Amino acid sequence: MIEISNLTKRFAQHTAVDDLSFQVQRGEVLGFLGPNGAGKSTTMKMLTGFLAPTSGTASILGHDIRTQTLQAQRQIGYLPEGAPCYGDMTVRGFLEFIAEVRGFRGADKRQRVEAAVDQVELENVLRQSIETLSKGFKRRVGLAQAILHDPQVLILDEPTDGLDPNQKHQVRQLIQGLAQDKIVIISTHILEEVSAVCTRAVVIAQGRLVADSTPLELESRSKYHQAVTLVSDGPMDDVALAALPGVAGVEFNEPEHSLTLLAQPGQVIFPQVSALIAQHGWVVKELDVERGRLDEVFRNLTRGESL
Repeated sequence: MIEISNLTKRFAQHTAVDDLSFQVQRGEVLGFLGPNGAGKSTTMKMLTGFLAPTSGTASILGHDIRTQTLQAQRQIGYLPEGAPCYGDMTVRGFLEFIAEVRGFRGADKRQRVEAAVDQVELENVLRQSIETLSKGFKRRVGLAQAILHDPQVLILDEPTDGLDPNQKHQVRQLIQGLAQDKIVIISTHILEEVSAVCTRAVVIAQGRLVADSTPLELESRSKYHQAVTLVSDGPMDDVALAALPGVAGVEFNEPEHSLTLLAQPGQVIFPQVSALIAQHGWVVKELDVERGRLDEVFRNLTRGESL
């Protein structure tokens, strides 16, 4: 597993990461979340051995990142923020170079490069220099170098940044496939990424841990958990809807004749709402039940507001 214990990083008077502790087990996809400046990238750099912590420890599959740096780094595939590559190299040349740095030669090197190229679909740009690629393709080259040596741990900083919707879907499927026998940590500010691929989420703010839970549990903290949204052809009796058992309040939406009923904590209000619709004969075009809104929970956690 990965184990982080009391990890701290100070730059002069600024504390970027403050006494951070958590563990990640094999088979988990951990979403590492926080606002800009929260300390996500600094934590990633310490975890991969590129930045020394001020205090605390981190270990990768039993290897201390400070005292056994090379042994720990051999277990890691790292996609850093911005995916820095050698721009004047071709995609093939760069990946072959990375394979050689990782110790592969001959047929083994070719096999590793071909497998990585196939997984992230780089066949059409292999002969192009990296500096001529779009941001999305550069990101995919960065991902290819991270998985080339079949690491046991993947640490990915904004893995879908710059990708179009189809490419995002492809990368998410790749991550889910890889996670079956690996540890995957994804640092991201895209909350839909967490719901789409992560089994667990750690949220930090001002360098400190403020939440460690599953995405579903975090969504359940939202005031919109179990909320019901209705869109009808005509006016509805919002007073009658607000008086239903378990309803905490009503929010009026755009367009007209659209509203959201908030549920009291622990209450399921959909059956009562559905029964009232049938009783009044309202023509309802949309009727949705929400799991909760992760963006609202994220804002509350990182601003120190109560949930």
